[in-house]
Amino acid sequence: MKTLEGRSVKYGDNIDTDVIIPARYLAILDREELASHAMEDLDPDFRKKLEPGGILVAGRNFGCGSSREHAPQVLQSSGVGCVIAESFARIFYRNALNIGLPIVEAPEAAKEIREGDQVSVDFERGSIRDLTTGKDYKVFPFPPFLQRMIEKGGLMAAVNEDLEEP
Repeated sequence: MKTLEGRSVKYGDNIDTDVIIPARYLAILDREELASHAMEDLDPDFRKKLEPGGILVAGRNFGCGSSREHAPQVLQSSGVGCVIAESFARIFYRNALNIGLPIVEAPEAAKEIREGDQVSVDFERGSIRDLTTGKDYKVFPFPPFLQRMIEKGGLMAAVNEDLEEP
């Protein structure tokens, strides 16, 4: 995945993992059923607003709170194609990349992109374009090893492929 285009759904600062997926649902094993509860305490219409491959845009400290890996999994299973935020909680950042959910730290873009804007992210070149406003943002491109990991569906999928190669 070198580029992704989708409509944005936007939230504010300090969206914690218990908001992303409330703890009362963590015993659910089916990913689709679990994903049906994504963001429901913050925005019951999240799943209606999010188009498949959509881009979740947020403020500072996205994914703070507990280190549960359910949070990025639920977003991915809900159809989130990428998360753009001003900043991420450290463990959420790593958990997201480990499962192949692309996330981009882009403070200016996160502040300026509005809910419903059509957004394009080029991971190889390190750019975000708000297609609705025409504004471009420069970000750090994903290094090739990280692009490959995301394309393969996460760290374990990439490692397993490497181990299968003769």
